[in-house]
Amino acid sequence: MPERVAVFDTTLRDGEQAAGTRLGSKEKLHIAAQLARLGVDVIEAGYPNSSPEDFEAVRLVSREIEGPAICALSRAVPSDIESCGKALAKAKRPRIHTGIGASDVHILGKFRDEKYGRTLEEKREHILQMAVDAVKLARQFVGEVEFYAEDAGRSEPAYLFRMIEAVIAAGATVVNIPDTTGYTVPEQYGALIRSLCQNVPNIKQATISVHCHDDLGMAVANTLAGVRNGARQVEGTINGIGERAGNAALEEVVMALRTRADYFGVKTGIDSRELYRTSRMVADLLGMAVPPNKAIVGRNAFSHSSGIHVDGFLKERETYEILRPEDVGIEESRVVLTARTGRAGLRDRLGKLGFKLSKDELDQAYQRFLKLADKKQEVFDEDLVSIVHTDVWAPPELYKLEYLQIYSGTSSIPTATVKVKVGELTHAGSAIGDGPVDATCKAISSVTKTSAKMLRYEIRAVTGGAEAMGEVTVQLEDAGRRVLGRSVSTDVIEASARAYLDGLNKLANIHAATGA
Repeated sequence: MPERVAVFDTTLRDGEQAAGTRLGSKEKLHIAAQLARLGVDVIEAGYPNSSPEDFEAVRLVSREIEGPAICALSRAVPSDIESCGKALAKAKRPRIHTGIGASDVHILGKFRDEKYGRTLEEKREHILQMAVDAVKLARQFVGEVEFYAEDAGRSEPAYLFRMIEAVIAAGATVVNIPDTTGYTVPEQYGALIRSLCQNVPNIKQATISVHCHDDLGMAVANTLAGVRNGARQVEGTINGIGERAGNAALEEVVMALRTRADYFGVKTGIDSRELYRTSRMVADLLGMAVPPNKAIVGRNAFSHSSGIHVDGFLKERETYEILRPEDVGIEESRVVLTARTGRAGLRDRLGKLGFKLSKDELDQAYQRFLKLADKKQEVFDEDLVSIVHTDVWAPPELYKLEYLQIYSGTSSIPTATVKVKVGELTHAGSAIGDGPVDATCKAISSVTKTSAKMLRYEIRAVTGGAEAMGEVTVQLEDAGRRVLGRSVSTDVIEASARAYLDGLNKLANIHAATGA
């Protein structure tokens, strides 16, 4: 059986340290409840001694959330640890996460005061004792104590081994080996975890945890390298949010371990179907949008656009997908319709919308689709429905718009110039009106020599955004007969002209059929 890797979520603590973000107690409780549904093993709810609000958030999460262990962060300072103990008093599975700097950079930078020692060696010994004392004090409050050796990625190995051995002997049940600055590379970080397993005599008495930052974009890769070399707890945040460039994205770590179980040989207790829901909740409550190209949960993660990709995906999804969108809580993969999509993608989407088109009809729809796709980044289902109804299934055209020019402004008289093909001949004309739409319809009436009365004019946005398709519907009456004309375009004046001509064509077909 594959070994189990525990998942430690620090979205509510390290994640909230992302610049410009802040969560209140209620927001933290909402996210914590969702993390419990997701199945994380540990929720780091906050740093109680940092503020009264954070203390209350940890206390609230400890009291209300069942299932995961609830963890609170502290420095290797008695007041911090005591605050954690008080905040976690109601937790069913409390954990204190305490620690101290382990690298010479941190030791010389943060502990430069001579009270910690005059030389580097004196400071190291003092800090080692602080680490041991912190773990012993934390054990007086909780049974689970996790120790972090801050900046372990840049620490001197022999000193790190001594520190880890000492804190395990003092009672630490989990030892966290953070790459605090995102400095290491996967081979180096994996070797560090492996060396701990080989050089710390009592290492099997504790679980090795990996906590990686993304300053060089390698947080997930380093985390996985740690698992590969013996770590059995992974730490990270939802969507990879956090200090500076963020933390390892838990959704990526979890799905990498699951998708490549053949390589890693481990499993987690995560219900991956809750990943997308959790991602969206965190993004909404923190106000940090998920990039479209974000792995696993981004809008484009299961989207296909290129014609070659779309054709291959439609024939066999595994051609271009290594995991299923349903596995992470996304309803289905998307074929994003753009100018690069190709006929296969268009035919498939039209079929799903219920349209069965002949080859000639598909060719006609495809040509109209390409023209629209050149104007828009993405063509939506509503656009396709309008294309079929207004272009492919439109009545035979007696009148066809060939040219439209509008002159309008706040201090000018709206004028429209049109060229309309009537049968085999093209006629041109101009007209003025109360507005550009009125001028356009009058110009069309003059060149087609029609006198239909417009009873109703409506316009609505078919799709959203600045490039939205506008659908225009007009009701025309002539000789007691009423018809509806429709058209869509990213240009509402063009849509108005085509809708008016659509109505005129319907009237012409009725008159031809009835002889009236």
